[in-house]
Amino acid sequence: MARANALAHRALRSLRPQPTFPVGQCRWFALSARRANDKPQQSFKSQLYESTQQRLKRERAEQERFAQYQTQSPGGRYAALVFALVFFSTGAYYLGSLRPAGLPSSSTTSVSDLDPPKHNVSQSNLQAAWADFVDILGKENVSTAPGDLEMHAGSDWSSYWRKEDEKPFLILYPSSTEEVSRIMKVCHQRVIPVTPYSGGTSLEGHFAPTRGGVCVDFRRMDRILELHPRDLDVVVQPALGWEDLNEELSKDGLFFPPDPGPGAMIGGMVGTGCSGTNSYRYGTMREWVLSLTVVLADGTVIKTRQRPRKSSAGYDLTRLFIGSEGTLGLVTEATLKLTIRPKSQNVAVASFSSIQNAAECVTHVVEAGIPVAGVEILDDVQMKCINASQSTSRQWKESPTLFFKFTGTPVAVKEQVGMVQKIVSNTSGRSFEFARGEEEMQELWSARKQALWSVMAMKRSPEDHVWTTDVAVPMSKLPDIIEATKKDMTQSRLLAGICGHVGDGNFHAIILFNDSEKKIAEGVVHRMVKRAVEMEGTVTGEHGVGLVKRDYLEHELGESTVDAMRRLKLALDPLRLLNCDKVIRTEQPAPGEVKEW
Repeated sequence: MARANALAHRALRSLRPQPTFPVGQCRWFALSARRANDKPQQSFKSQLYESTQQRLKRERAEQERFAQYQTQSPGGRYAALVFALVFFSTGAYYLGSLRPAGLPSSSTTSVSDLDPPKHNVSQSNLQAAWADFVDILGKENVSTAPGDLEMHAGSDWSSYWRKEDEKPFLILYPSSTEEVSRIMKVCHQRVIPVTPYSGGTSLEGHFAPTRGGVCVDFRRMDRILELHPRDLDVVVQPALGWEDLNEELSKDGLFFPPDPGPGAMIGGMVGTGCSGTNSYRYGTMREWVLSLTVVLADGTVIKTRQRPRKSSAGYDLTRLFIGSEGTLGLVTEATLKLTIRPKSQNVAVASFSSIQNAAECVTHVVEAGIPVAGVEILDDVQMKCINASQSTSRQWKESPTLFFKFTGTPVAVKEQVGMVQKIVSNTSGRSFEFARGEEEMQELWSARKQALWSVMAMKRSPEDHVWTTDVAVPMSKLPDIIEATKKDMTQSRLLAGICGHVGDGNFHAIILFNDSEKKIAEGVVHRMVKRAVEMEGTVTGEHGVGLVKRDYLEHELGESTVDAMRRLKLALDPLRLLNCDKVIRTEQPAPGEVKEW
């Protein structure tokens, strides 16, 4: 039976289709089979042993690498860690810088929102800059002489007491707008603060180099560039003195009216928006500047407008820079308006029993509309100082005195003198004297020009200081503030006098004091400024703000107004390089630095 089944199975298998292969493929299968049969069979135990050996080898390699790391010094591991941190931080900073910072959304900037400026006044940076400046100006126009540094750090008549470390690193003497531009490009690139310097007659700490850096002295830029007699204008450089300008203009019968005082130069006059003895008739510096060429903080050169007398084209950048005290840009050229030199002029002097009577006389002259060229006041203390210092050729009545200047045709001058003489008589005037010739006119007017120098001549010792300051009020308030200030000065027991261009409500105080009397002098000035603000006046009529008056601005104008000024400063000088710390603060004051109001 079994045999029958086996035969049947073989018969069925023979009936299935059999695969066919090429002869070569059959030979390949036969060869493979023989090689497989020749290879010894590996046991499971052998495979396990081999796997264990490979794992042990890997573990030993890892242990050796760890041991090698452990043998490294801690400093090496720390350096590697620092390198990794710096690498990834730098990469993160770079990626973050690809996205620009958002623009400020406020129209003003509070000082509390600002970080301190980050200037680079390191010796290495300044010394490298010295080489750059020498390339621009020549070695002879880059000074590090101790005498030059001291002279450009302050002056005896400034009311700001500079600190010992407030000196420039070097002084630069450019001769053109192009050179000033190149200087500013270097300073901007190296983040070096810059202090501009013109005549050096400023009184409120305008050119104190509070952040060190460099000082740009414009003394080589003192030329008249263009004179247009038919257009009544002139283009000048900033270190030209107003007296020298008028001497040259007189050859053509022309006249530049602002006259702030001896030694003043056009650059400083623009910077402070000054005025002078002619301001009642002719106005302040702001009325006599047509256009300015200005170098901005990054070296960009702009011209604020063309030469016509009037223009309504765009923002009035000319007046933005006038009074900015070099904090927004450096003035390298100024186009000034001129007028015809008066055909005739005269001077009169009137004395009074009290300073209030003299001030009331001025108010009546203004109310009467008499077009006098100037009205100046000197109190009894000033007149005593002038006599004691023998700074003029005559002796004066030691009582409050008014000085009048008249200009125009001979008939008009004679008429003005008569009208003023009548008003003097009606306001308790003690005397009235007018000049009878050019020489006598110069003699009468000389006392007003010697006011400051006569007080300085009264110094008791080299340690004495002179504080000169000014305020201005509406004309109707002038008698009251002068009387109150005079009383305060008398009670202080300091040698202190009053003078000023009272025709436009502006007067000055000149105070002599020593180190021990400094607090007393500060109190007199503080109360004088406070009175002016409370009478709707200004903390400075013509001297400018500088360092001394900057913290009073918020009381006069309001915090928001000062914050708007700060935004303008940051817009034009974002690195805060130009005449640092003047006019407005760009860094929070130290505790106790701001006086209580």
